[in-house]
Amino acid sequence: MPTEGAWHDRGVAVSDCVFCKIVARELPSTVVHETPTTLAFRDIAPNAPVDVLVVPKAHHPDLAALVAADPSLAGQVLAAVAAVAGSEGLADGYRTVFNTGRHAGQEVFHVHAHVLGGAPLGPMAAR
Repeated sequence: MPTEGAWHDRGVAVSDCVFCKIVARELPSTVVHETPTTLAFRDIAPNAPVDVLVVPKAHHPDLAALVAADPSLAGQVLAAVAAVAGSEGLADGYRTVFNTGRHAGQEVFHVHAHVLGGAPLGPMAAR
């Protein structure tokens, strides 16, 4: 994780990043999976019966930045997504969503995957 007070390209101090605070255990969360490089926890405002967020422990503002900086870590995030889907019993299927940028609906600028499932999910996006 960048040093305290470091800034990422969205103009928010990493020290103010809610997901960095969850990774540091400064904010509570319901952790469902953890590796040395990733953390997965339940979304506090779920969009499906199962909605788990998977984040790298290192701060990267979005998927494009993560892939550019550390492709191996991007793969580790995807491996954590698959592990979460298995442990959550999503054998009937699940959706993985990375919102990248404001037009995509990204609200927290620390890259994160939503693992959604537990019921039929409907269309991918509004038309």
